[in-house]
Amino acid sequence: MVEEVQKHSVHTLVFRSLKRTHDMFVADNGKPVPLDEESHKRKMAVKLRNEYGPVLHMPTSKESFKEKGPQNASDSYGHKQYPANQGQEVEYLVTGVALTADTKIQRMPSESAAQSLAVALPSSQARVDANRGAPAGGSDRSQPAGMTLAVMEGGNAKNSALMAKKAPTMPKPQWHPPWKLYRVISGHLGWVRCIAVEPGNQWFVTGSADRTIKIWDLASGKLKLSLTGHISTVRGVIVSSRSPYLFSCGEDKQVKCWDLEYNKVIRHYHGHLSAVYGLDLHPTIDVLVTCSRDSTARIWDVRTKASVHTLSGHTNAVATVRCQAAEPQIITGSHDTTIRLWDLVAGKTRVTLTNHKKSVRAVVLHPRHYTFASGSPDNIKQWKFPDGSFIQNLSGHNAIINTLTVNSDGVLVSGADNGTMHLWDWRTGYNFQRVHAAVQPGSLDSESGIFACAFDQSESRLLTAEADKTIKVYREDDTATEETHPVSWKPEIIKRKRF
Repeated sequence: MVEEVQKHSVHTLVFRSLKRTHDMFVADNGKPVPLDEESHKRKMAVKLRNEYGPVLHMPTSKESFKEKGPQNASDSYGHKQYPANQGQEVEYLVTGVALTADTKIQRMPSESAAQSLAVALPSSQARVDANRGAPAGGSDRSQPAGMTLAVMEGGNAKNSALMAKKAPTMPKPQWHPPWKLYRVISGHLGWVRCIAVEPGNQWFVTGSADRTIKIWDLASGKLKLSLTGHISTVRGVIVSSRSPYLFSCGEDKQVKCWDLEYNKVIRHYHGHLSAVYGLDLHPTIDVLVTCSRDSTARIWDVRTKASVHTLSGHTNAVATVRCQAAEPQIITGSHDTTIRLWDLVAGKTRVTLTNHKKSVRAVVLHPRHYTFASGSPDNIKQWKFPDGSFIQNLSGHNAIINTLTVNSDGVLVSGADNGTMHLWDWRTGYNFQRVHAAVQPGSLDSESGIFACAFDQSESRLLTAEADKTIKVYREDDTATEETHPVSWKPEIIKRKRF
C-alpha cells in the first residue's frame, strides 16, 4: 500500500477507488444497481478511512490550476474528493514533493524552491510509519554531506532551513619570542644582494652591487676579507659543506668557484646567456645548480665544470633555485609566476605549480618537514612534497617578497622590497611579528629594502642584507615571555582558497 501511495497522488487513488466501488454494484446483466445517496456516502467514508486514512492525514500543499472536470465534493471527514464540475478553478491535494516552476525541469532548485521542498516533506512520525511497511533497502536517502535539514516539529513549517556545518578553525599557534635588532654592519658601497653563513658558524659572506664579495666575522661583525673578480652586481653566494669552496654568481653571466685556502677563483662555469640570479649546492653530491634571466636553470658538475643538464620550461627569468637530497631534488621559482619541481636524473619537469598570479622570487625548504614555501607579491604559499600539494596561504605581507628563510623551530621570515620583514608560525600561518627597521643614517628613505636573509647555524641570529648597504643582525628577545608578549590570536575560520 505504501508503494502505491508513493507512486500516485491522492486524487488519482480516490478516482480509482470510486471506480472499483462502482463496479462492485453492477448486476449480472451489466446494468448498475441504483444506490441511494446516503448509502453511497457511508460506503465511501468507510473505504476512505480504512485504506487511505494515513495518506489523507499527511501534510499537503495546494496547487491551483484550470482543468475540465467535475466540481469538488467533500466527504463526512472534510477531505476533498475527485472534482465533480467542469471548467472551474479547483485545488488539488498533492502529497510528497511539490511541483513548482523551479522543480518541473531538471536543474538545481533555487532557494525558494528548496524551502518549498522542505515544507512539503512529511512529518517525522509519518515517515516512521511509512518505513515500517517499506521493503528492505527502501529507507530515506541520506542528506548531502555538509548540509543538515532542520525541520521544526509541531511548529511553523517556514522555520525549516538548510543549515551549513561549522567551518574548521585555525588552531592556536605556537608561541615564539619576538626578534629584536642588535647590530648593524656597514662596509659595502652598494646594495647588499645576497648572504650566506658558513657551516662552521664562524663567519658569513655577502655579495653586493659594488661587485665585491665580503667575508665577515659572525661574532664581532668585523670585516675579514674582500674578494674582487665580478664585473657586475653579485647576486648569489653559497659556501660548500663538502669542500673549502665558495661559489658566487652575478649579473655578468659568470659563475665562479673560489678556493678559500688561497682566496682565488679556481673554476668558471660558462653557459648562461644572461644574468645569473641565484645558485644552490646539492647536499649530498658534488652538483651545483644555477638559475638565470635566460629562463633556464643549469646543473653543473663541480669538479669537471661540465653542464650536466639545462632545465628548460620556464617562459621568463628564473629568480630562485633550491636543492634537496629527497625527490624532487630541484625546485625553481620564476617571473613567469610558476614553480617547477624537477627530476635531477632526467633533467625534466616533474610538476608545474601555477597557483601564484605574480612573480615567484623566493622559495625556502623546511629543514625538518617534507614541505616548502614560496613567496610572491600576491601571497606566501606552503606546499607539500613530492607532488606540490597545496597546504595554505600566508596572507598579509602585501609587498614584493624577495627572500624567505625558516628555522627548525618553525619561524618563517619573509623580507620585502619595501624594507618590511614579517615573522610567521610555520604550522598555522600566524603572523606574530612585523619589523620595519630604520635605514642607515645618511641613506634615503626610499633605500629601504630587504634582498636576502638567513639564520646562522645555531638559529639564534637572523641576518638580513638590505638596500641601505648594511647587514642587520637580529636575535631573540631573552626577556620576552608569553605574558609580556601574548599571542593575539582568535579562532578565525580557515580560508583555504586555492587561488
